Parts: sequence; C-alpha cells; structure tokens
Amino acid sequence: MFSSPSTLQGAAIVAFGDYQPAQVVTNADLTARVDTTDEWIQSRVGIRERRIAGPDDTVESMAVVAGGKALAAGGLAPEDIDLVIVATCTAQDQIPNAAASVAAKLGIVAPGAFDINAACAGFCYALSTASDAVRAGSARNVLVIGSEKLSDWVDWDDRSTCVIFADGAGAAVVSAAEEHAVGPVVWGSSGERADKIYLRDHKYLYQEGQAVFRWTTTELYRVALEALERAGVDPSELTAFVPHQANLRIVESIARKLGAPQALVARDIVTAGNTSSASIPLALSRMVERGELPSGSTVLTLGFGAGLVYAAQVIRIP
Repeated sequence: MFSSPSTLQGAAIVAFGDYQPAQVVTNADLTARVDTTDEWIQSRVGIRERRIAGPDDTVESMAVVAGGKALAAGGLAPEDIDLVIVATCTAQDQIPNAAASVAAKLGIVAPGAFDINAACAGFCYALSTASDAVRAGSARNVLVIGSEKLSDWVDWDDRSTCVIFADGAGAAVVSAAEEHAVGPVVWGSSGERADKIYLRDHKYLYQEGQAVFRWTTTELYRVALEALERAGVDPSELTAFVPHQANLRIVESIARKLGAPQALVARDIVTAGNTSSASIPLALSRMVERGELPSGSTVLTLGFGAGLVYAAQVIRIP
C-alpha cells in the first residue's frame, strides 16, 4: 500500500503579480483603421483603451515579469517553488510548453511545469489544480500564471474583434496553509457550443457575440452561486466579485444576479481590455495594489470562454 498524507492540508494564495505592456491603444486609435466609434465600442463592450504587446513582449516574457512580482510580493525565493503552471491559449508554439521556460528564466530549478489551455477560464482551472496539488502534498508552493498575447491572433481589420482583445499577464502563488483559503471549484463545459468561439482560417479569433452573450448572461450566474454555496459563503459576505473581463455588459449582468449589492465588482476591462486567462489575476493584482481588497477579503472568481468552458471558486485575499 502506498503512503499518503493522513489528512489534506490547507492551501491559500499568498501573493499576486501582474504585467501590462506599455503600449496603450485607445478607441480613437482604432477608429483610424476600422469603421467604428468610441461610443459604439463603449456601449457594446465597455472598453475605453487596452494594452497591446510591443515587439519584445511574448507570452513567456510577460509571464516571467508577472511571476517574478508575485514571488517578490510573497517573500519567496525561486528555490521555494516546486510547481509552475501557465494558463494560456495564445502560446506561439505548442512545443515546448511555456511553463518550463518561464520557470528557468525565473531561476526556479527543476520544478514540475505544465501549461493549461482552458481559454478565458484558464486561470481558474490552473488555480484549482494548484490548490489540489498543495492540499494533496504534491507541492508546497505553486506559481500560477495567466499570460496572453491575443494581439497575435486578432484580425485588426475586423471591428467585431479588434476592439475587444488585449495582452497582459497576471500571477498568484499558492502555498500550504493551516486553513483552506481557495474554495471548491465548480467547473464544466458546453462543448456542443464550441463553435461559437474559434480560430477563423486557423489564424484569427472569431466569436458569435450574441450567442456568447446569451450563454454568459443567462446561465453562468448559477455557476457562481453554486461556488458560493460549496464554499459556505453567503452572497452578503462577499467583498468582491472578479469575473473574467470579457465584456462590461456581461460582467454587470452576472453581478446583478448574485444578490450581493455590497460586493465590489471588477471592471478592469475598461482600461485593460479582454486579456483571456490573464484577466482575473491581472484584475486581482491591480485591486490589491490599489488597496481595494484588504487582507482577508472574500472574493468570488468566475472564468468562462472558448470551449465553451467555465469555472468558479471563492478565494481569500492574503
């Protein structure tokens, strides 16, 4: 018989980090290229500006900066990390994975390392995987990073998509703890609708906006409520709701259905755009940095995207 921990230990997020490219692209900048207006973009998706990667920004380089900031914020050295997970759907190459290269560039020696592609739900999937690894004793400290360079996959002459997507990275460190501060994940998929978001001609992101809008606004609040229930948290106890920053109308529609009017709602999309798997950790890191989420805050996360896949969990801010 194999030996194993007699009881599961707790897991908690101990720090966040983020990276945004320096280049800001405003709605006015886009009107010079495609037939659109600032008013149309803000009314449809709620975005005023977004960050677009420069020539030296890659999925890996952005992940390295965000991951390094998370390590520094948590007071951890590279040798403290024994597992690195990178959530991304925009890696330039399928082989090798990004996680091993990111780990090496951070000076993390011989960690477990793998990528997760759950599109815009990727960070929530990776966070749950990291939490489970820590609780089972497979890892002590896990670096979880969502990093995306969506600008490589956008048709900049397609006004329906070029106004939405952006680039960036967000990271978190998950460590062993006395109490469990990452709630049970509620995840799933709707694969029969996978054709609603895909790569057109194998090179450009395309989505059926109305179909995705209906799915997210009519079905996903139930997933969020189930995550609260499984974590034993009443909506009235929530400090904040941080969903994937897909579209401001989607974010606000789901938030209204939670029955948590006191909860701060992340609206990072207004200035950051849709950064897929990076959007939740990027928003969390920025909210913590601004002092909007004090230590001990109870936060509900909800990721959703191509697949169609989704995941939600409640976390406690370090």
